[in-house]
Amino acid sequence: MDSPAISRLSNIRRHLHPEPSSSSSSSHHSKGGLIKISTEVSDALSRGAAVVALESTIICHGMPYPQNLETAKEIEAIVRDNGAIPATIAILDGIPRIGLQIEELERLAKTGAQVQKTARRDIAAVVAARGDGATTVSATMFFASMAGISVFVTGGIGGVHRNGEQTMDVSSDLTELGRTPVAVVSAGAKSILDIPRTLEYLETQGVCVAGFKTDEFPAFFTEKSGCKVSCRLDSTEDAARLIEANMKLKLRTGILIAVPIPEEHSASGSFVESAIQRALTEAREQNIKGSAETPFLLSRVNELTGGASLASNIALVKNNAAIGSKIAVCLVQLRGYDDQAKF
Repeated sequence: MDSPAISRLSNIRRHLHPEPSSSSSSSHHSKGGLIKISTEVSDALSRGAAVVALESTIICHGMPYPQNLETAKEIEAIVRDNGAIPATIAILDGIPRIGLQIEELERLAKTGAQVQKTARRDIAAVVAARGDGATTVSATMFFASMAGISVFVTGGIGGVHRNGEQTMDVSSDLTELGRTPVAVVSAGAKSILDIPRTLEYLETQGVCVAGFKTDEFPAFFTEKSGCKVSCRLDSTEDAARLIEANMKLKLRTGILIAVPIPEEHSASGSFVESAIQRALTEAREQNIKGSAETPFLLSRVNELTGGASLASNIALVKNNAAIGSKIAVCLVQLRGYDDQAKF
């Protein structure tokens, strides 16, 4: 057995101690806490099959019920259609879960915004209180890395907020990318953020920002931000090679793979972008600053676009899911695993 297979197997064995009493998921102790990995995900990991991590904040805080549940199910289906196993991550009753059953997805979707939005700093508090947590990019990356999942698909990442040099408002997504070796497939960052400073911060953190079939960093709703990426990937195979090189070199940093919104949705994306610019002007005119600015901007953009922003958001997440899953499959092939391999 080659060394990557041995290291992966030891990683799985270290994290997995299945309890026969649970049919739907295997529990294991890791780093002092109880984690539950669904049987499907743990089986896929143990045989080296492609697995894609998915966050849960988009379910609880991204859109209303039942649209959030439908979208979550559709994204999981897209991952499967492209040859990978979806591993949606959340904290339920104080237990971090990697891979959710349909009832658990339904519970999150119905509870919605009452579920605590959970970044890395919140994980211990939610677990200690035996609460429910919808994981953001930083928390999802943390749990994905713990389970040995290399690819994580999301909509967009957080970043440095406008006037961040005064407020120090910098998303923990950026520091997580600097210390957690997971590849994050996203449509870049929303232009309500300071994109040039976001990219500068990632460069300081040593994070490779790769454009998927583009030289320019996408701005979520639009294909272009006016900022260049540090490297370009022209295929899912290129992306897999980048991830594998990062792992083998033990750089211990994440990779941001930036995928532009699909062309057929970029017209509505441009409409959303113009609404963002208008909302930014209004915020300046009304002297709305600091922590009040982002909620104002998001709410105003939603009003101005009459729901177009949500449709574009869903379209780009689905596109990211398809590309991220293909990357995960290429990575498995590159590492020489076979779906039927049994350890």
